[in-house]
Amino acid sequence: MELFRMKKPIPLMSQSKRFGALSLTVVLISLILIFTKGFNYGIDFAGGTLVQVKYENKAPIEKVRKAISVDKNYESASVTYFGNPDELIIRTKMSSKALGEDISDKMTQLLKGTGNFKIRRVDMVGAKVGSELREKGLMSMFLAILGILIYVSFRFEWRFAVASVMALVHDVTIAMGAVVLFGIEVNLDTLAALLTILGYSLNDTIIVFDRIREGIRTIKKPELASIIDESVTQTLSRTTLTSLTTFFVVLTLFLFGGEIIRGFSFTLLVGVVVGTYSSIFVASPILMWLGFDVSGFREKEAEKIKREKEKEKMRSMYEQGTL
Repeated sequence: MELFRMKKPIPLMSQSKRFGALSLTVVLISLILIFTKGFNYGIDFAGGTLVQVKYENKAPIEKVRKAISVDKNYESASVTYFGNPDELIIRTKMSSKALGEDISDKMTQLLKGTGNFKIRRVDMVGAKVGSELREKGLMSMFLAILGILIYVSFRFEWRFAVASVMALVHDVTIAMGAVVLFGIEVNLDTLAALLTILGYSLNDTIIVFDRIREGIRTIKKPELASIIDESVTQTLSRTTLTSLTTFFVVLTLFLFGGEIIRGFSFTLLVGVVVGTYSSIFVASPILMWLGFDVSGFREKEAEKIKREKEKEKMRSMYEQGTL
């Protein structure tokens, strides 16, 4: 199925500097947000206790804040709505060990008189465990990117690998910048979304690169920019269909999946858009800027084909007993 039937290649690479400037600007803004505003770590990474409370009617948030403030252990706790006006989230940096009591029972006692409610969830993570999870999460992302660099280097060529990794760093940085900008809580779900973005973006980039590599072999043009334009134009329908399908699925999760997976779906939503953009407008121009040698690649491919034919000829002669 083809959405676009192009008789001529779209001259995308002629605008590569503008796209590069746009990407660099957005990445710099994202980095500024990350290092100035910082992440809103959830209890998974920061440690502490989270209590989810559901009321029969609208939650009296001011009464709840006043009720829990009488206990010194909860006087600095934050109370916010959780998706619906009848649900609240109470967060405190202290763990159950520090509090030395059953939090569910204590919270039930403190909130008595604020209305009919039910304790739906209590999550507790120690500060040390949260720090370890944060470190292991960063390590998992680093190892994933390193593995991708090695894999693409073996499958393609080192310039393809560098271009794909730079595109992945571009995608993850912008996704993290969006998380900081909109105050999305960073927890294990958000980390899972970032790792998913790596896989999605890499898959998109590999398909484009595969078509570019095939184009270098078959398209009789000396300029890499012209080959990229023609190759990307050929994959445009596939990329658009795949991206739109994924986008609408993730958008459905974001709109109707509830507050629990809001951080995951939002991060993935940004990643799908940015990943699709980067596979065309970031990875491909970087490959061109790295000075990929089309004639050199063709010579290597011709030599490789020649060696394969010689091996096949030797094998045939051996089987026929003439060698």
